[in-house]
Parts: sequence; structure tokens; C-alpha cells
Amino acid sequence: MAKTEIRDLSVDELQSRLSDTREEYMNLRFQLSSGELTDFTRLRHTRRMIARILTALTERERMSGKEGVA
Repeated sequence: MAKTEIRDLSVDELQSRLSDTREEYMNLRFQLSSGELTDFTRLRHTRRMIARILTALTERERMSGKEGVA
């Protein structure tokens, strides 16, 4: 999912995706510790996706805060 696609999502959709992505990351970590994980790049990709979603949520939060100040 690209940055532009993430920014087009609503806050509820972002929170839902964040929850799903965090769950996926947890499952990947369990697979890694048990030796079942073969594609180690998925860990990095998933961790970065979590960061992108959190960044988009933070941007939305700051934008909503600035609207009330003006």
C-alpha cells in the first residue's frame, strides 16, 4: 500500500488497518521465534507499514488541532 493510498483512508479505516497490521506483525514474530518464518523481509515491510499508518494518523490529529486554533 502506497503513502497516497494510506492518506486517502478515513481515520476509522486507518485504525482498523493499524490493528490488523500489528496483529500480522505479532504473528510474524512468533513464526520467527519458532523457526517457521522463511521470508524475513515481511517483518521489515510490516514494521514500516505500521509506521506509515501511525504517521498518517498523527498528521490527521495535528490538522484537526490546527483547524480549531485558527
